[in-house]
Amino acid sequence: MKKLLFLSVLLCSFDVFAAEAPKLIGDYNDWSAYTFKEGNGVVCYIASTPKKDEGNYTKRGDIYAVVTHRPSDKSFDVVNFVAGYTFKDGAPFTVKIGQETFSNFFTDEDKAWTLKDTDDAKLVKAMFRGERMLVEGTSSRGTKTKDTYSLKGFARAYKAINAKCGKK
Repeated sequence: MKKLLFLSVLLCSFDVFAAEAPKLIGDYNDWSAYTFKEGNGVVCYIASTPKKDEGNYTKRGDIYAVVTHRPSDKSFDVVNFVAGYTFKDGAPFTVKIGQETFSNFFTDEDKAWTLKDTDDAKLVKAMFRGERMLVEGTSSRGTKTKDTYSLKGFARAYKAINAKCGKK
């Protein structure tokens, strides 16, 4: 089920006409690594779903965290989150890993990204060191959510996409 979720949902996030279906590189505990061709280049990404999702909501869509490499665009370590709901405009979005808190994000519909590449690099570094990641946001209806991700297998999955996409 987890694999089908990532394949179907993530295909919707990319240009379907320019991309082939993602291929699983491998499952690494709580993270999975994928690759696919997009135009003349290759895209590699890792993804995970939360172990626990909390909030007083009745309906919520798919929830996941993704780290993507697009070497043909010289783009590496792009971190994004999908909340499963439309974000409330201007509401805070935070990620906590150990003692570190990251709050420099922008949201659009149901997705969140860091504002700067350097923030992505810091977040990935923290994900390597951490055991769990807490992601907090607020829906357009004002519902606060807290998703808990395991970082078990993150490092191995990340190394797999580095090897596949040629990141040193």
